[in-house]
Amino acid sequence: MIANASRRSLLAGAAAFIAAGPARAASLSPPQAVGFDPAGVAALNSQMHALVDQQKLAGVVTLLARKGRVVNLDAYGSLDAAEKTPVRADSIFRIASMTKPITGVAMMQLYEQGRWRLDDPVAKHIPEFAGLKVKSADGSLVDQAQPMTMAQLMSHTAGFGVSALYENDKLGETDLQGMIEKLAKLPLASQPGTDWAYGPVVNVQGYVVEKLSGKSLDRYFQDHIFTPLKMPDTQFWVEPAKAARVSKIHTYDAGGKIVPTESRVQTTKPRFLSGSGGLYSTAEDYFRFCQALLNGGELDGARILKPETVRLMRQDVLRPGVKVDLYGPNQEGLGFGMDFAVHKRPAESGLPHGLDSYWWGGAFGTWFWIDPTNEVVFVGMIQNVRGSIPGAGTPEVRTSSANAVYAALSSRKA
Repeated sequence: MIANASRRSLLAGAAAFIAAGPARAASLSPPQAVGFDPAGVAALNSQMHALVDQQKLAGVVTLLARKGRVVNLDAYGSLDAAEKTPVRADSIFRIASMTKPITGVAMMQLYEQGRWRLDDPVAKHIPEFAGLKVKSADGSLVDQAQPMTMAQLMSHTAGFGVSALYENDKLGETDLQGMIEKLAKLPLASQPGTDWAYGPVVNVQGYVVEKLSGKSLDRYFQDHIFTPLKMPDTQFWVEPAKAARVSKIHTYDAGGKIVPTESRVQTTKPRFLSGSGGLYSTAEDYFRFCQALLNGGELDGARILKPETVRLMRQDVLRPGVKVDLYGPNQEGLGFGMDFAVHKRPAESGLPHGLDSYWWGGAFGTWFWIDPTNEVVFVGMIQNVRGSIPGAGTPEVRTSSANAVYAALSSRKA
């Protein structure tokens, strides 16, 4: 069991928020002020704490807000299950694929500037992709029935295969230009628009951001997203002075107990700037990004997108019959917009989130959702190998946290 001295439990309330370590909000709002039952919020925390006490998680940070008011910021457990360094509200995590929505926002900023259109052929912006062939079921190469579009590039339906298909091609062992040159020599896995496949498309988007803006991806993010939204701990690398705040990545021993891996912290700018999965962040930084979107693209006077653009990002753009199938089976009730899954049919999904909620998660288990129907934002941070894969050992925190949040919310909307 983790010793009491190594735990940091932050309950709802201003005093607890201050005890969490450096934070930019002055205090927490009482849960009941925005329609949450305090006992229900406490139950959410208890569930997360129990997973740490049972050595199923090393540490966890969760943040819950409604109507722009943070009602719970809870940090519990350790950054390193072996060293017992307490996790804090300002602890830094590898957010992996939670990078994707940030890249999506960068793309949509350029969309607002008229740099690209949804129906543009991708080859208009990446000439290397002109004439890409499609590998058919019998192995033969055929022409694209219709050229892949930018809308398809934004929704994982451009025709590229899943990430595993490119393992031998080592797309990330060069820079973004080198990745494009490698992909330009390979056939597509499907006809554009006909299949949802979780592959390299958001890294391709990162390349487009660089090309259309004339800035490196890290510089673009900093200038147009992180600085305006006051996200000081989010970037592709961690400043050496902050490295002690980064969580280790954990796995499970033969007995099913949580143990740290030999995980390295990136303290210098990497050569490959992965718009698909390269960022580090904190719960509060990522909350500010989410809250800006919930507000229609603005936070504390800084506007990063127009309201109509945010609505477009959470509009399902998949063709009829094309479904999100991240873990193999179809995820019923979901659509997909611009780098977000979108909750379109709650009766089919069985999920408690409100209609039109949008979200994504990271490979190490980090997760979030934005619920415009109920004005809720939730961010969760853990750090496990295969932490996002159901049945791979990590507790189902994404499901349990959502169930607890909506059980605690009175007069919720569908």
